[in-house]
Amino acid sequence: MPRPHGFTYEERPDGTVLITHGGRAAGTLRGGRAEQFLGEVTGGDPQLVMARWTGNYKRGNERAARAHPRNRG
Repeated sequence: MPRPHGFTYEERPDGTVLITHGGRAAGTLRGGRAEQFLGEVTGGDPQLVMARWTGNYKRGNERAARAHPRNRG
């Protein structure tokens, strides 16, 4: 699976964090969630962290996993 790319974030003066993907808003974080995000994004791979926080990290293998015998139920 390809690594996430195209994410950027902007920390605003009022404490909110705006996460964009490809120039379009992907999420807005405020308060404690914004502080937690800023702590994570400085400590790890920023693209991966932003993809996880916006929910844009599941791409490509969902159908294959659904068809696996363990998941058929």
